[in-house]
Amino acid sequence: MCGGDQRDWPSGATEFRGRFSDWPAFLDEFLRRHRITDLILFGDCRPFHVSAHGIAALRNVRIHVMEEGYLRPDWMTLELDGVNARSTLSRDKDWFVREASKLPPEPTLPHITASFGRRARDSYWHYHRVVTGRFHFPHYRSHRQGSIIKEGLGWLWKFLWEDSRRRSAERVLERLQDQPKFLLPLQLSGDYQIRTHSSFPDMQSAAAYTIASFAANAPADVHLLLKAHPLDCSFFNWSAFVRRHARRHGLEKRLHFIDGGDLDSLAKEARGLVCVNSTSATLALANSTPVCTIGEAIYDMPGLTHQRHLDQFWSDPTPPEPGVYEAFRRVLVDRCLVRGGLASESAVTELIGSILKRLEADPA
Repeated sequence: MCGGDQRDWPSGATEFRGRFSDWPAFLDEFLRRHRITDLILFGDCRPFHVSAHGIAALRNVRIHVMEEGYLRPDWMTLELDGVNARSTLSRDKDWFVREASKLPPEPTLPHITASFGRRARDSYWHYHRVVTGRFHFPHYRSHRQGSIIKEGLGWLWKFLWEDSRRRSAERVLERLQDQPKFLLPLQLSGDYQIRTHSSFPDMQSAAAYTIASFAANAPADVHLLLKAHPLDCSFFNWSAFVRRHARRHGLEKRLHFIDGGDLDSLAKEARGLVCVNSTSATLALANSTPVCTIGEAIYDMPGLTHQRHLDQFWSDPTPPEPGVYEAFRRVLVDRCLVRGGLASESAVTELIGSILKRLEADPA
């Protein structure tokens, strides 16, 4: 635990203030003493959660893992045992088509409300208590890379330059209008999707790999557009990174970077989308845009994504087969997702109700 957890759950919680090495025995004794039958984790890659998953499995405790939704917005992920590349969901397109045929059509529902101000407020007070509570939890170490102060300064810098970034993105997109292009949505280097479910140490490495493949194999009239992650508050200069690699590979007029733009529209217009394992790929698949993954992803399967090497994708991208993405989405909604979110009071209320409904409907 940390001071932020204490603030978010001020009463009724059992505090763990020991070292990481003390955690397995502490958790095992807690599970036994309270006769725990089900354990819910947010994410399955954080060190404490990996340990908890293993300790709970030894006692045959059912493990439910939550994450940001495979489909966004309006959804959160809730699966048995694991999520993302650790999901136990089939990777067989025919299975998805069969299972989807047994389900009613996906209902049309209103959007879940979200407030950036709410997220900013909750984040501030959480990390404020992490810092001020460090003496009460002397052994706490965050799973996140970097410092809280640096992240806060990064967000301040991002807000100060927001208008400049938007105008720059608009200029680039205006130049690329009606030009054939591939899209590479950038992910966060600190995300476990990169750290655990890919072969790359960070997003810069994945981007360099993609650019090199593009330079060597893409048709001469095609462009590659890198799009910043909206939650990237690092001080890494992606514009300079792209300029440097453009010069290295002779791509000065064909390699571009934006920090802005509408991802849904860009995915629809693109000749293809390359990603490590980002959920942004679902936007492309929904619009029948070919997708090539270079990491492990729940949607990476024959019938949905390009199954050959990235080198072949630039000249011969494989589009999703008709109806497969719709079947995939319908099964996800039914088996793996719950309605709600974390960015408003109504979204949290909806989320809790959806989780309880899913858990109570579980035959186990």
